[in-house]
Amino acid sequence: MPTYPDLPLPEDGKLAENLAHFARALRKAGLPVGPGRTLDAIRAVEAAGFARRDDFFHTLQAVFVSRPEERATFAQVFRLFWRDPRYMEHMMSLMLPQVRGVAEERAAQAAEKRAAEALLDGQLPPMPETGEAPEQIEIDASATMSAEERLKTLDFEQMSAAEIAEARRMLARLSLPVRPLVTRRSRATPAGRRIDPHRTLREALRRGGEIARLPRKAPVTRWPNLVVLCDISGSMSDYSRMVLHFVHAVANRKGQGWARVHAFTFGTRLTNITRHLRARDVDAALRAAGAEAQDWSGGTRIGQSLHAFNRDWSRRVLGQGAVVLLITDGLDRDDAGLLAREIERLHLSCRRLIWLNPLLRWTGFAPKAAGIRAMLPHVDSFRAGHSIASLEALGQAVSDPGDSGEKARLLALLRE
Repeated sequence: MPTYPDLPLPEDGKLAENLAHFARALRKAGLPVGPGRTLDAIRAVEAAGFARRDDFFHTLQAVFVSRPEERATFAQVFRLFWRDPRYMEHMMSLMLPQVRGVAEERAAQAAEKRAAEALLDGQLPPMPETGEAPEQIEIDASATMSAEERLKTLDFEQMSAAEIAEARRMLARLSLPVRPLVTRRSRATPAGRRIDPHRTLREALRRGGEIARLPRKAPVTRWPNLVVLCDISGSMSDYSRMVLHFVHAVANRKGQGWARVHAFTFGTRLTNITRHLRARDVDAALRAAGAEAQDWSGGTRIGQSLHAFNRDWSRRVLGQGAVVLLITDGLDRDDAGLLAREIERLHLSCRRLIWLNPLLRWTGFAPKAAGIRAMLPHVDSFRAGHSIASLEALGQAVSDPGDSGEKARLLALLRE
């Protein structure tokens, strides 16, 4: 929990105005802050006072933060906004182009970047003058991509607040088409390829044994269910939020094929959020889902969560050829034997099991973790799930029974 020194706040009668500006900065940084919360913050500060900086911080955090993953962004905006003597210098250092290692680009850096963008209103500060002629860099425009194409391939974890907002709008337009399932039942139709012998005999009996025509039939088709199991642990929080935006769009788009869409989240326990995704407003739906799931950004117990799903929900939602999307990085603390048994049972209960893993974004990814090694043999398709482009490619994995993604290559690495 961050601590702050006891610095005197201004007594110029503009605290309410400053709180309104602070709320606007939080909204630009991605927090769902509206006028109602701003008024609540003013009343809370009036009631709690602001003699100590820590009390002021926790009072505002209690009003403006409603989900665990919002705490880091709130702390950064608070530190930069409320009288940090070097906040402008820190914001400029955040907004200047930098080359960072892959391991450093985690949630803390993303929160700092969004806070700096919110307070600087998305504008880069001017580069310092050094008196030297700037280096001329030639760029081949023919090799550049449009902003939308670049955003499609950008990692969810590396997106700024503005890029996340645009990515959510793009995810709302995505679809996940699926082919209908051919059942054993049939229906009468003149265009059927097969002769219906029962109807033929019944009509012949009415005519004294004379066969006047040959009735035909065709198989009945129906749409399968889609079941989504989404990991919301700390290492998956940035990806799970974006994937759930996509799942909400699929669940609320009529006429694209799925009979029903069931969604579950898991970290340390399993939570059914299907009813929350039926809300038309995606922000309201995910806010309700976040309130229902109390283990956001916590630990991971994949084996125990799959055991709970197989025991309590498998027979209810996996009947009649359901397709299961499992979104997790596979980094599990449970017993690998338990995880292997439960993922095998899940695989045998559904028509197709597709695993989306954001770790596949790394070129040199290898199945070294015990959880990944236990799960990999029991999935039908193993694909990346870190960007809009990877979610667009899901249509091929769902519709093509022969699509295995990266499974074959990684199984070969396991055998070596």
